[in-house]
Amino acid sequence: MIVPLNLPKANLRLKRKGKQVFVWCIIRQMDLLCTPEEWVRQHVIHYLINEKQFPKGLIASEYVVEYNGMKKRADVVVFDKNNSPILIIECKAPEIDINEKVLLQIATYNSQLNVPYLFLTNGIKHQIIRREGESWKKLNELPNYVNLRKS
Repeated sequence: MIVPLNLPKANLRLKRKGKQVFVWCIIRQMDLLCTPEEWVRQHVIHYLINEKQFPKGLIASEYVVEYNGMKKRADVVVFDKNNSPILIIECKAPEIDINEKVLLQIATYNSQLNVPYLFLTNGIKHQIIRREGESWKKLNELPNYVNLRKS
């Protein structure tokens, strides 16, 4: 469950309850079962805040998106200061490939949120994509918050 990731080290608060490990979510302000996907999500959240200067108050975790009458949950959604979504992040467990199925999942969320940036990650491999007109361009790195808002 707790494996090294291709993300900066995060100062996560872990606790054990019986045989289960929980991680404190600084966004939702609660302990969450530390599943492999949650391990990745919490590292990504810390990366956004500590490395890319994203304001904590503009990050939502497990953000509800309604699609065809069903409620789905985007792992992380980042907003600008006008409360418009600008980035969707889809986190997978490290052993899950970032493939077309994951891209389709995040595209479903984006059909409702219409953001300019998508970030798909399993903690090891990352795909960052920026909308440019009617097409999408892969980026080598996620811009920091200030530059993300300018695009």
